[in-house]
Parts: sequence; structure tokens; C-alpha cells
Amino acid sequence: MKLLVAGPSPFVRKVRVLILETGQQDAIEQVDVVANPAEPDSTLVAANPAGKIPALIRDDGPAIFDSRVICRFLDARVDAGLYPQARLWETLTLEASADALMDAAVLMVYEQRFRSEGERSQAWLDGQSAKVERSLSAVNSRWISHLSGPLDMSHIAMGCALGYLDLRQPENDWRSRFDGLAAWFETFNARPSMQQTLFSD
Repeated sequence: MKLLVAGPSPFVRKVRVLILETGQQDAIEQVDVVANPAEPDSTLVAANPAGKIPALIRDDGPAIFDSRVICRFLDARVDAGLYPQARLWETLTLEASADALMDAAVLMVYEQRFRSEGERSQAWLDGQSAKVERSLSAVNSRWISHLSGPLDMSHIAMGCALGYLDLRQPENDWRSRFDGLAAWFETFNARPSMQQTLFSD
């Protein structure tokens, strides 16, 4: 199988961490493509018409996307148990919260990178920043007990989201406001799978 990847994407990192945690490295080739929203790579568009990463080209079926679909597929492929039935809805909800946080942070990057200074909307940037803040606050107040439990996909998603904030919004200084989440991330981020997938530009 081939995993189409590009740049320091938190959504790609989710899949990469899952691959390492479930020992599927030898089954999946990672292929770098261009994921510029204005001019995406033709290989990527062929796999995902929306031109978004990641996309997984399978040997025995059509390509699948996005990260949540790919993660469910790879988890089921080896019966890894990262979507435990006993707490499935909690895991899916927290994964969705992490993905929303990532999405808001990525949209802020796009607004600043792909629009000229005169075209940028500060109201838009403020709105995305507010989504990040609300998500962090909710996880810190409601989800630390879940994050402190056995590893599941929501842990991986939240770890990748926080790592992306550190990369793209170091000025956010989220640790100073959310001490429970900061303490959890310090431990989680030390996992070999996280250290092997550290973001770089």
C-alpha cells in the first residue's frame, strides 16, 4: 500500500503514529506529494479528488481518505484495538475534537500563507483561534481522565494536534493555561512513535 503524504501535516502524522504503534511499517510505503490547495499533485487528486492528504492507495481496493477513515481501516486491518468497543463513542468524540483543533490551526496557516497581507481576514483568524482555545479548554476540563487511560486513537490524535500547535503557533503558550493537558502531553510525547514522527519544515 502507498500512503500519500506532504509536509508537516498533523493529519498525516496521526496515520504515521498509528502505523508505528501497530507495527505496519513494512506494509505501507510513504510517498511525498504536493498538497498545495491551489495546485495539488495529480497523483494526490487521482487518489482523493479534493486534493487533501493523507490518502491511502490500497492493493485490493480503491484509495481511501481522510485520516479518520485511514486510521479506522489500518486499525481494523491488524485488529489493533485503538477503537475499543467499550469506550468507542468517547474515543471517536475526542478524536473529532483533536481533528477540529488541527483543522482550525491548519486553516490559520493557509490564511497567512496563501493570501496576501491585504486579503487576510483578521476576523477569520480570530474565529479559528477561538476554536483552538475552546477545544483546549474542553479537553483540559473534561477529557484528562480518558487521556490518562489505555492508549486509543484519541490519544494519538490529540498528541498530534498539540504537537502541531507547538510547531505553528508557539506564541499560543497553551501549557501556561492548561496544566492538566500539558502534563499529559509531556508524557505522551515521549513515546517512540511520537519522537520518530516529530514535525519538521
